[in-house]
Amino acid sequence: MNRVAIVTGASAGIGAATSRLLHERGFHVYAVARRLDKMTQLAALGIRTVRADVTAEADLTALVDQVVTESGRIDVLVNNAGYGSFGALEDVPLDEARRQFDVNVFGAARLCQLVLPHLRAQNSGRIINVSSVGARMYQPLGGWYHATKYALEGLSDCLRVELRPLGIDVVLIQPGGIDTEFPRVAGERLLAASGEGPYAGYARRYAASLTSEARGISAPAVVARAIGRAATVRRPRARYAVGRGARAALLARWLLPDRVYDRVLVGLFTAIADAAARGAKTSS
Repeated sequence: MNRVAIVTGASAGIGAATSRLLHERGFHVYAVARRLDKMTQLAALGIRTVRADVTAEADLTALVDQVVTESGRIDVLVNNAGYGSFGALEDVPLDEARRQFDVNVFGAARLCQLVLPHLRAQNSGRIINVSSVGARMYQPLGGWYHATKYALEGLSDCLRVELRPLGIDVVLIQPGGIDTEFPRVAGERLLAASGEGPYAGYARRYAASLTSEARGISAPAVVARAIGRAATVRRPRARYAVGRGARAALLARWLLPDRVYDRVLVGLFTAIADAAARGAKTSS
C-alpha cells in the first residue's frame, strides 16, 4: 500500500520539488496550491493536484476529507506554504502582518489539527514543517517574517513532544539560501512598504542585497531531499538545516553575543548591497 503525503505550497520551488521526489519514492502525493494551472507539470506525472488556500477553512477541510475519502489514510503532512513580506515595522500595515501569520503559521497549524485525528487513529505519521534559518536569526526590515518563523518553530517544538507518545513525529526543515521566488518577492514587498520615507535608503540597500543573494544559492531539490529523508527514515531528526549558508548562519547565531551579531549582520548586508551596486554600475 502506497504511503500518502500532502504537500502545501506545491506550485513552485520547494513544494514542487518535494512533490516530485515523494512521488518518485512511491508516495501517493496530493500537491496543494492556490492555482491549479501552476501545477500542470506535476499532474502530468500522476501527482494529484488540489486547489486550496491555506488561509481558507473550507478549503482545508475539503482537502483533508478528499484525501481520506480517496486514499483512506494520511502518512505525511508537509507544511511548506509560506511567503516573506519585508518592510519596516512602522510601515507594514497590520492587515499584511496578520495575513503573513495566517499563511505561515495558522494555515500550518489548522492543517495539523485536521490531519491529527487520522494520524492518531493509525498511531503513526509525520508532520514536516518547513521553517527557515530565519527562525533562529534575524534580518533588518524583516520583523514580521521572522516573527512567523519563530512562532512556527515554537509551535513545532511543543507539538513534537506532545505527539511523541502517540507515535507521530514532528520535524522542522530549516532552509538557508534557496533558489526560489522568495528573494524577488521579499525585495518587491520591501520596496513597496518602505521604498519611500524615513527607511528608504536602508530599504533600497537591503532590497539590493536580497537580489544579490539570489545568485549561486542552492536548488530547491536540496530541501526536497531533506524532506524525503525526514519522511522515510525510521527515526528522523528534530531539525534539518539545509542549503547555502544554513549551518554557518545557525552556528554564528549560537556563538556570537547579540550586539556582536548585530554588527556582523549589518556589515554583511552593507557589503552585499555595495557589491550589487558596483555590479550594476559596471554592467551599465
